[in-house]
Amino acid sequence: MTSSKSYNRCIIVLIYMEDPIKQRLIPLEPVQTEILVVNSRFIADLELVGSVEEARAHLAKVRERHPSASHNVSAFIIGHSNSIITHCSDDGEPSGTAGRPALAVLQGSGLGNVSVVVTRYFGGTKLGTGGLVRAYGDAVREVLKGVKPAVLLPTTSLMFATPYRLYDQAVRLMEAHHGQVLDTEFFEDITVTVRLKDEEVESFTSQLGNLSAGQVEAIVVEQNPESVFPL
Repeated sequence: MTSSKSYNRCIIVLIYMEDPIKQRLIPLEPVQTEILVVNSRFIADLELVGSVEEARAHLAKVRERHPSASHNVSAFIIGHSNSIITHCSDDGEPSGTAGRPALAVLQGSGLGNVSVVVTRYFGGTKLGTGGLVRAYGDAVREVLKGVKPAVLLPTTSLMFATPYRLYDQAVRLMEAHHGQVLDTEFFEDITVTVRLKDEEVESFTSQLGNLSAGQVEAIVVEQNPESVFPL
């Protein structure tokens, strides 16, 4: 290690690829893990990000959290499908030994819209080029083990009012269509707001009408082309 940092940075690359299943995998929530390699601590912090600016903000937040760390190595992937932006930084580690292996492991996960920052506290023993590559790669592999996967999908939020006598059946219908209940209000009738994948909307509304003999009608309250939907 040296006392001065030369911030070696990887080039932003646009990668064109096909996405046949049209499912855009993302992390559902932040994850933090730590590994120890020859007395050096490697703390990996992973978050969902939607833009380059959010990825930079994630790095800034981690740096603020670890002001005395030796290095804060970053890697991120923004986007899915036809256009993906990738970026990494060695943050003063020897060129190619930190950011690139971290990014390579991140790319192998299949996730998009994801940022990872690996914070290193130097333990007094140099790891060498190969040791650094393994350590940063292993730190990202470890944090990926804790990721709960989700997808970005187009969704529609519906609102409907059901009589109390039909509520339990409506709940089972929502569950059968993998709906996310956003709000439930108990008045003279029960008013429910539910979010569904677009592909489930037609079937759900049809079956809801059949269940109530046409008495219950759902109205669209919101459409979102990129909702976070847990797997």
